[in-house]
Amino acid sequence: MTLESELVTRHPLTLTADPDRVIAKLFLHGEEGAEARSRAGGIVDRALALTDDEVAGLVAALLDRFEPRHLDYQGALARHAAIVAPRVRAPEELSPARMLLLGACFTAEYAVEGASVTNPSAVAHPDQSGLPPGALRVVLSLRAIGEGHLSSIGFAVGVLGPGPTVRLEPRTGPLTTGREIPVAWERGRLRDLLAEHGLDDEVTHSVLDALDRSPAGGGLEPAFANMPADLLRRPQAAGILAGIRAIAGSLRGVEFPVDSALAQRVLWPTVASESNGMEDARFVRFTAPDGAVDYRATYTAYDGAEIMPRLLTSPDLRIFTSSPLTGSAAQNKGMALFPRPVGGRHLALCRSDGETTGLTASDDGLVWEPPRSVHKPRAPFELIQVGNCGAPIETPAGWLVLTHGVGPMRTYTIGALLLDLEDPSTVVAALPEPLLTPIRTEAAGYVPNVVYSCGGLVHDGRLWLPYGIGDSRVGMASVPVSALLARMTRQA
Repeated sequence: MTLESELVTRHPLTLTADPDRVIAKLFLHGEEGAEARSRAGGIVDRALALTDDEVAGLVAALLDRFEPRHLDYQGALARHAAIVAPRVRAPEELSPARMLLLGACFTAEYAVEGASVTNPSAVAHPDQSGLPPGALRVVLSLRAIGEGHLSSIGFAVGVLGPGPTVRLEPRTGPLTTGREIPVAWERGRLRDLLAEHGLDDEVTHSVLDALDRSPAGGGLEPAFANMPADLLRRPQAAGILAGIRAIAGSLRGVEFPVDSALAQRVLWPTVASESNGMEDARFVRFTAPDGAVDYRATYTAYDGAEIMPRLLTSPDLRIFTSSPLTGSAAQNKGMALFPRPVGGRHLALCRSDGETTGLTASDDGLVWEPPRSVHKPRAPFELIQVGNCGAPIETPAGWLVLTHGVGPMRTYTIGALLLDLEDPSTVVAALPEPLLTPIRTEAAGYVPNVVYSCGGLVHDGRLWLPYGIGDSRVGMASVPVSALLARMTRQA
């Protein structure tokens, strides 16, 4: 009898995609077909040619139909109208109703889960009030996939226990993508990041020097404006300034309304490197040496051609900062942070070569050193590649690492390793068989033959494992930790 059939419990819980979960997204006509010219001018002219009565009727119908489906619907229309307002000779003379109509002409609903929802991770919720003894409220991060295979990060809330039970709280209410908030670079960090991208020239140093001399919070534009004319005349100056602007713009902050529920919040792509999606967030509740706690997650940014890992940090899962990760280990999918420093350093699992689980270290959690190999493809169920399924989980016996293995017919299974607590580069034990495989009812999906997780947690002696099924839906499994550790084989 296998461990899976003997010890693993698949709970009668399935989270599926909900196409009613929509956001009001900027829609610039022609972009969806990569047209060479903008169609905005003609659309604006036609909207301005309508009579006031026609505008009033259209806006009333829009508000009646769409306002209940969105948080701050009128605010979204106003922001989108402001983007095309420069095409209007005197936008300040437009009535509020006509501005709303103009915004609606450049807005479309986007179903964030129109295709599927998958690849969850689980962390303890910041609010544990109102629960019976033995219960734990958890946050599930979700990869939501919509039209065009565009991924964003959503959330669900569940309750584990008391005992071996789990339930999901309703995911109700309109969604919000929050509002962008300013985030200031630490100047030395920006300097190092520019140098890593090959921007270590006189134009760059002139900009950085101007930033160093500017007041706290001073932006790039004044630094650009004060550049010496001789440097601006250099043929490469325009490209260098564009590169500086792109890298400096890769640090973003977003804040969600105080009265929004966690399940209403959607982390939506905001920087060029993630323009085609934010994939597979691996959340962890991180404890610093001084005892301070926050939430962190690595995720994969995809721009349609290249992928790169990025970092999310949040004190409360309402305000988030998204920043780039650099270094030789930050080169592929699947970085997973340890929940605390080990030996005074930040550690992470990675898969820099695309097929091997490695261990990397960092002084600041942003710049990552070359990885050391921890676990290579070896068993029959991991012949193609191996990687992690989320952040290592600390147990008295060692760091419990959930793994994914890809075998013949691109079948994904979930396994487990145990790493030494003091030296996580040492594998203490390994599960000789999969912990979870796609059973017959889990074989079909958007991507067939896949079970995959971005992180579980331990509660009340059980490992709780939310997992994606066929990149289409989410299930929940659990297994007693003691039984799992007992089935692992000690490594020489």
